[in-house]
Amino acid sequence: MEKILVIGSSGQIGSELVLALRKIYGNDNVFATDIKQPVKEVRDSGPFQMLDVLDYNNLLHFVVRFKITQIYNLAAVLSGNAEKIPLQAWDINMKALMNTLEVSRQSDAKKLFWPSSIAVFGPTTPRHNTPQLTVMEPNTVYGISKLAGERWGEYYVKRYGIDFRSVRYPGLISYKTEPGGGTTDYAVEIFFEAIKNGKYESFLNEDTALPMMFMDDAIQNTIKLMEADESKLSLRSAYNIAGISFTPKELADEIKKQMPGFTISYKPDFRQAIADSWPASIDDSIARNDWGHDEKYDLGKLVDTMLEKVAEKLKG
Repeated sequence: MEKILVIGSSGQIGSELVLALRKIYGNDNVFATDIKQPVKEVRDSGPFQMLDVLDYNNLLHFVVRFKITQIYNLAAVLSGNAEKIPLQAWDINMKALMNTLEVSRQSDAKKLFWPSSIAVFGPTTPRHNTPQLTVMEPNTVYGISKLAGERWGEYYVKRYGIDFRSVRYPGLISYKTEPGGGTTDYAVEIFFEAIKNGKYESFLNEDTALPMMFMDDAIQNTIKLMEADESKLSLRSAYNIAGISFTPKELADEIKKQMPGFTISYKPDFRQAIADSWPASIDDSIARNDWGHDEKYDLGKLVDTMLEKVAEKLKG
């Protein structure tokens, strides 16, 4: 019986990942932890405990006590926030990873998922159809920490036999939890503002194309990677996964099909420079070939779902 620990379970990914894992492995076998309180569905459906991933001794004790076999470590300071507190963000992001790698090495929790990001790429990377293996010179604290983390993960696979698995997430879009301070947050904020106020001011230029993925697709593909036969994995760092690419203008135009009176304006801030250094589209053919990565949401289906669910959330 798998015993799964999700670190950072109160965040944008974690809150939905916990619920998906509990449906598969049983409520009592998926342990949610964070340093902040979870959403009601996570709290009511299974075990939750306050736990700081930066506290190595308590983390190891938890893993041993509950006989954890898999760890999902989602704790991180995201791209936009990391630029405001660079040294603190580096310390948090890297210590969180190293603690879980060491806990995996010292316990029976040999299978470890840790999310990387398209932030590992930089201004010298080919921006269109970005390959899996290419120039990687990130110029943000978040990107540098994610690139370093990929290398450490692969090192622990080869040196200690840890079953480390990772994907480079594009921007993630969800209606269930608030954005966490990332460069792609506009693609969530825009739906809330469209319904509340009928307008939105984007912090990215209208023609800034970025890869995005609806959260349902991200969750299903994360679990698919973790359930894949290890012998099928040709990469032990992090897989490219693409989703769909669009600009703020293209997203706004799709919203206007259902809300003709919606308007958008543009006032780029410091996140524009970050977005300009990231890919506009991703080649994820290796992930598709190795473990069957795919996605169900195109732009139209994404917008339809977000408008419907955000409206329900704001009413309720």
